[in-house]
Amino acid sequence: MEYIFLFSGQGSQFKGMAEDICKKYPSARTVIDEMSKASGENITSFLWHTEPEELARSDRSQLAITAMQAAIIAVLQEHCITPAAAAGFSLGEFSALYAAKVLDLVTMTKLVTLRGKIMQKYCEKLDEQSKASGSGCGMAAVLKLDPERIVEILKPYSDPATGIVFAANLNSPMQTVVSGTAEGLDAAEKLCKEAGAKRFIRLAVAGPFHSPLMRGAAEEFSAMLQDVPFKDPVIPIFSNVTGKRLLTGEEAKKNAVLHLTHPVRWLEEEQEIASLIGTAERPLLEIGPGMTLCNLWRDSGCAGTCLPTGTAEQLSAVIDTSHL
Repeated sequence: MEYIFLFSGQGSQFKGMAEDICKKYPSARTVIDEMSKASGENITSFLWHTEPEELARSDRSQLAITAMQAAIIAVLQEHCITPAAAAGFSLGEFSALYAAKVLDLVTMTKLVTLRGKIMQKYCEKLDEQSKASGSGCGMAAVLKLDPERIVEILKPYSDPATGIVFAANLNSPMQTVVSGTAEGLDAAEKLCKEAGAKRFIRLAVAGPFHSPLMRGAAEEFSAMLQDVPFKDPVIPIFSNVTGKRLLTGEEAKKNAVLHLTHPVRWLEEEQEIASLIGTAERPLLEIGPGMTLCNLWRDSGCAGTCLPTGTAEQLSAVIDTSHL
């Protein structure tokens, strides 16, 4: 049976991820062990024994979440559940590229490992620069304020060269995530609440992702990608950078770099996916920890059901339903 696969990003990680899945499905543990070998890291330690504060580091969470997603793909595939199309939120776009056969398992693992280390290095540099204000760079979710309004009120602080806070994830009509320095996030919180935002929630991520503040990381990652082959996708896949369908491996490679400094246009991707589905009865699966993307799909108003797969119980329910 075919589903639309949606791959979650950083922020939903937790200690103990995929442990129940690996106990129930040996194929999941096999994939994680393969990725540990390719990365040179003990991924099961990241997944099962790392405390939340440490797991929030980019050089921990990115590899851990991606490994969990690859493990879930393996379990689904052995039960004849395959993707008809794929999209990944932020980090999740690398797992989507793997599902679409743009990247093989080893290449994806090495790229995510490298990306996580580069991003963590630049996050620590930015943190050092902003410690005078008492807290570091990061991201925050703004709830129940129109995304266009958020972009408008942050504009004086969002110059690509000198800005301190940016609209980073355009998630739904009710949720936008902003990235910034400590000073920038404090300013954004004040401005957004004054404009009517119901909540401003700081997120468990290591830095100001999807903003020009990560330009140094993007430049270094770009240099590392020069000789890495990206194949053309074998199923429809969508880009965070454009909100549209990715057609070639070269485009995917280019966007993998732009991804670091450009906003995630998730609401646009959801609309593209909804158009692809049309009137077909094709459910969606959130691949990874939590239910963030299922909730965003619900809030988007798009037709169709999104099911979580982040626990052994949820994964088993999807498998059982697919065999009815």
